[in-house]
Amino acid sequence: MTVSARGTDPDAPIETPMPALPTTVAETKARLAAGGYLASEALATSVYLALTLERPLLLEGEAGVGKTEIAKVLAAILARPLVRLQCYEGLGLAEAAYEWNYARQLLHIRAAQAAGSGLSVADLERDIYAEGYLVERPLLKALRLAAAGTPPVLLIDELDRADEPFEAFLLELLGDCQMTVPELGTISAGRPPITILTSNRTREVHDAVRRRCFYHWVDFPGARREAAILKLKVPEAAPELTRQVVAFVQALRSMDLYKNPGLAETINWAQALTSLDCVALDPARVDATLGTLLKYQDDIARIRGSEAARLLEEVRSKARAAEFAAEAG
Repeated sequence: MTVSARGTDPDAPIETPMPALPTTVAETKARLAAGGYLASEALATSVYLALTLERPLLLEGEAGVGKTEIAKVLAAILARPLVRLQCYEGLGLAEAAYEWNYARQLLHIRAAQAAGSGLSVADLERDIYAEGYLVERPLLKALRLAAAGTPPVLLIDELDRADEPFEAFLLELLGDCQMTVPELGTISAGRPPITILTSNRTREVHDAVRRRCFYHWVDFPGARREAAILKLKVPEAAPELTRQVVAFVQALRSMDLYKNPGLAETINWAQALTSLDCVALDPARVDATLGTLLKYQDDIARIRGSEAARLLEEVRSKARAAEFAAEAG
């Protein structure tokens, strides 16, 4: 598998090898970590199997747990193009897969008429439905890159935001690595794109999509892994601040909030506190910066003030107890 790279002669690109796919789960985990993503053993296994067996991978989980980031890191560590389809309500074929350039087709028809070409209707129709008039959207672009020998990372992000009928269109691509364009025929690739689908589970993804994918639920990280991620993403944060931030966020997730803070919010909060020169949490700073951690006013109002102070004291008490146990041991 190769990609073009510019050599000494700018008009004569040379072929350079793409990085090989990982050959073990351990290598997958290590390469993800080298790209800045600390994956659990189960997630690394799912990614490895999806890469090795060339199957799409459906990742579900709460918003902000790092589902989208996996696709970005895979594209970086494998030196593949990243083709992203951001799903939304009302997403259709023209935005997701392809559409015809109607303006150019109309100009072609008018030019043929003006020139008196004498083309038959069938000939004219064949001309205007040539590939040159086809406008690529993310799904077709990913398929064509794969057919050209450079399978990209295809990210179909937040599939649950799209309408259910849209999922039916994906089945051919996910199951057979092909797409049917009625006017042209079937476009296929020998090897599929590395396909990552994500869902925040605002609605259930159809069983037909699930059957064509490997599946993994991306959960909130435990305290130890979240602390490791913070050290990687916010290395400038004071060690005590990192420990307290992780403990505070872990405590918040045990409460019945409207929206639990995700890993992305934990990182944002640590960055915000560090930029304010905080080396440890205090009630005033927690109250002042809750908007970087919690995204709904009801949650902020519930935590701000006495509840934040209580949680912070709980965090400190557990830290003191851990220190005492360590000294006693």
